[in-house]
Amino acid sequence: MNESIHQSPRLTLHSIKLRVLSVPLRRPIVSNPSVGKYTEWPFILVDLLTNEGVTGRSYLEPYVARSANYLLPAIQAIADALQGKPLAPLDCYKTAMQTMHLSGREGIGLAATSALDMAVWDAVAKAAGQPLARYLGASTGPVRAYNTNGLWLLPAAQLGDEALSLVAEGNFSAIKMRLGRENLRADMAAIDAVRTAVGPDVRLMTDFNQALDLGEALLRLHALDGEGLQWFEEPIVYDNFEGCAQLARELKTPIQIGENIYGPRSFYNAVQARAADLYMPDLMRIGGVTGFMRCAAIAGAAGIPLSSHLYPEVSAHLLRASESTHWLEWRDWAHPFVAEPFEVKDGAVHVPDRPGSGLEWDEAAVKKLLIHSV
Repeated sequence: MNESIHQSPRLTLHSIKLRVLSVPLRRPIVSNPSVGKYTEWPFILVDLLTNEGVTGRSYLEPYVARSANYLLPAIQAIADALQGKPLAPLDCYKTAMQTMHLSGREGIGLAATSALDMAVWDAVAKAAGQPLARYLGASTGPVRAYNTNGLWLLPAAQLGDEALSLVAEGNFSAIKMRLGRENLRADMAAIDAVRTAVGPDVRLMTDFNQALDLGEALLRLHALDGEGLQWFEEPIVYDNFEGCAQLARELKTPIQIGENIYGPRSFYNAVQARAADLYMPDLMRIGGVTGFMRCAAIAGAAGIPLSSHLYPEVSAHLLRASESTHWLEWRDWAHPFVAEPFEVKDGAVHVPDRPGSGLEWDEAAVKKLLIHSV
């Protein structure tokens, strides 16, 4: 019996549309001086238009709006190199990386590659009529998550109520708080305030945002090692793999790094150096979907738990397809302009059964938040 087999169309890049938004934060970021304070958060929206009528979408979070001055031309330059070529994600990634051989394979160039890589994967999954997770060989469904929407470096007296709010936003069983205050005593007071509010059963992840030098980290983390915390994230500068490895060897509490690692090769180097117990790649810096999944293979082979940093919509698909999935970092900063935010229920983010990554824009909201377009 002859059966017709549906084949997704071969896609080719027609053009890209880039827009920069500034989105107010419900809970402002209050971090150490190296990170700063933010009441708004920038996003770069990418619409990848194909000759076949399929649009791939992605976004970047460049931390500071002025970074768009460098990222937009880099994204456009890579798109120009892909013009007229088949949108095969791995081939596109290779082409993009080749464009950076002389200018550098990290930083702005890799972030620009990531933006297009995520949009290409979204487009080809849409063309196949499948959610990205399923296109990668997995299924849709829930991904265990912790809420990272608050608990910055605020006075201890303000932390209890905020912690309870974070738990209630999705019946979360895990939340993240920031450490790295002026001294150990202040950090311990903050932990006590949160723990008293939420009780012993809610897991507490902690993030130092690279606030400590190695000497202070050795003193402070040893003192906090019996507090029952889920991990110490980036206690020292991210690329000091030797120092991170020393902390990982000496402490009972796991060391978590990864959001500032650029690309799978650097990720592999960190794993080889035993720089941490846990890893959490960031899609903008790791190389988009392609870079993340290559790191997922490395982590899976090494038996290392793999979490995500920001980008919860796309990351949820990728963690569904990762061997050593650990935790999804959940935040709602993109909700003001995403047409259909993912459901959060009982401490899990649910990957929807719709084609692609599931990202579509609320164009009326985008218009109100827009600060620049190309």
